[in-house]
Amino acid sequence: MKILTTGGAGFIGSHTCVELLNAGHEVVVVDNFVNSQKEAVHRVEELTGKTVQLYEADVCDPDAMEQIFSEHTFDAVIHFAGLKAVGESVAQPMRYYRNNLDSALTLCETMARHGCKRIVFSSSATVYGVPDEVPLREDMFCKGCTNPYGWTKYMIEKILMGICDADPEWSVVLLRYFNPIGAHESGRIGENPNGIPNNLMPFITKVAAGQLDHLNIFGNDYNTPDGTGVRDYIHVVDLARGHVNACEYAQQHSGCEIINLGTGVGYSVLDIVHAFEKVNGIKVPYVIAPRRPGDIAECYSDPRKAEQLLGWKAEKNLDDMCRDSWRWQKNNPNGYQA
Repeated sequence: MKILTTGGAGFIGSHTCVELLNAGHEVVVVDNFVNSQKEAVHRVEELTGKTVQLYEADVCDPDAMEQIFSEHTFDAVIHFAGLKAVGESVAQPMRYYRNNLDSALTLCETMARHGCKRIVFSSSATVYGVPDEVPLREDMFCKGCTNPYGWTKYMIEKILMGICDADPEWSVVLLRYFNPIGAHESGRIGENPNGIPNNLMPFITKVAAGQLDHLNIFGNDYNTPDGTGVRDYIHVVDLARGHVNACEYAQQHSGCEIINLGTGVGYSVLDIVHAFEKVNGIKVPYVIAPRRPGDIAECYSDPRKAEQLLGWKAEKNLDDMCRDSWRWQKNNPNGYQA
C-alpha cells in the first residue's frame, strides 16, 4: 500500500513509518515541524534503507493538501498531525480547536475529492473522560473529556463516524492510544519534545541525564495503591505496529471501528520511576507537586478487541520501555539537534 502519514515526523509517526516500511509499504510524510524535526525522517530512511517522500506543509492548508493528493494515489491515510499537550490545551483552547479540527476536516475533504476513503486516526484514551470503572472498553459511554485536547479527539472521532454513516465506502479505524513511551531499540529515533517535556518519560530521562534537577510528580493523593496516577504505558514500537495492522484491516473492511491500543496493565508514576532506576541503575530525584488540572486517577485499557480484529497485542514490557527510553536519551542528549 501507499500510505500518507500526516505528522509522520513526530514521535509516534516516525516509529510508525519505520514499521510500515519494514512491512513493505510505501510511505509519504507531510509535517509542518511545529513539534518535530526533519532529521527524524532522515533517520527513518537510515533505519529502513528506504526513501520517504517528505512534504513540509500544514495539513490545515487546503492548497498544500490538494497538491500532495494530485501527485499521489494513496491507499490509506494515517492522521497523526495535531497539537497534543493536555496542559497547553487548557491554556490555549482556541488554538487547539482551530488547528486540530481544521486539519482533520481539510484532510477528509481532500481525501473525498480524490477517492481515498481509508483512514486510521490517532485518537486518545482521553475521550473516555473520567470513567466509572477500569479497564476501559471501546463500548463504554464517553462521559465527557476533561480538557480541550481530549475534546478535539472526541470531536474528530464524531466527524469520522458521520462521514462513515453518510458514505458506506469509507473505512475508518479510530485508534485510542493509552500512554506511549520507549523508543526504537537502535536509539536513533525517539521522543523529542520542544522545551520542558509535558510527558512523564522524557521528563524522567532528562532528569536522569542531569538536564533537569528533579521530576515533579503531580499529586500523591489519588485513590490508587501509592497515591500517584496510574496509566497504561505502551511501548511506542508496539503502538506503531498496531497502525500497520490497522491499515491492513482498513483495506478489507468498511465502516468505522474504535480500537484501544494499550497493554491492559496499569502502572503508577512511582512504578515507572522505580522501574527506570532499577533497569538503568540511575537515581531519579523527584518532588511531589500539586495535581494538574484535567488529570484523572487511573486509566488503563481492555485491549482484547485489538487482538480480535487486528491480530495485535503489545509484546514489550516495562523494562523494555525504560531501557529504550534511556538509550535514546544517552545517544541523543539534545534530541535531533547536533
